[in-house]
Amino acid sequence: MNTSVERLDQSPGTRAALADLAGRDADLARAIQLGGPLPDRRRPPGFATLAKIVMQQQLSLASAAAIWGRFEAAAAPFTPANVLALSEPDLRAVGLSRQKADFAHALARAVEGGRLDLDRLAEMDDDAALAHLCDVRGIGRWTAEVYLLFALDRSDIWPAGDLAVQAALQHLKGWDARLRGKPAITVADPWRPHRGVAARVLWQYYRVIKGRAAGVGQ
Repeated sequence: MNTSVERLDQSPGTRAALADLAGRDADLARAIQLGGPLPDRRRPPGFATLAKIVMQQQLSLASAAAIWGRFEAAAAPFTPANVLALSEPDLRAVGLSRQKADFAHALARAVEGGRLDLDRLAEMDDDAALAHLCDVRGIGRWTAEVYLLFALDRSDIWPAGDLAVQAALQHLKGWDARLRGKPAITVADPWRPHRGVAARVLWQYYRVIKGRAAGVGQ
């Protein structure tokens, strides 16, 4: 697979985590070898990144990029106040669904009013940070997990409900069905404290077995 156009994650921490995971799990070692270097998906923390993750859920990469580009331009500079200044028709005009427009306003109000303190997330443990994010309408567990994993570099976040992670793990292990619920969570316990890196390996492995450049969670 040609990843030359992607920025790759060659950080010492990621390399050490990959080596540790490969030593613990032979199947993960095979996935690491097959998938090659991991793309660097790190994103700057803050309101814009979180809003982008929320807005791009359940969209194709091309559609998500086009809609986000129009939304970002309409609210430039992209701040909670400027998002709140846009009406629902304004948000619909840039391509947001009615539900996503509602989520955008809910997120902007939470940040603007201080109910969601993105700066304070760095002081919280993973569970507390997830709960703080999920307290806002439109932010589900998957969105919170992706934000913590890629914006705050929380390397032990495990997105157990992600369909691509589940499918990749099923294929890699040769299971008859995907794990769901508690088994999908506990299966990753042996990979602590690198479960987030294991998820990234599985996303990369999913790209390989599907033969396409899938985005996170696809």
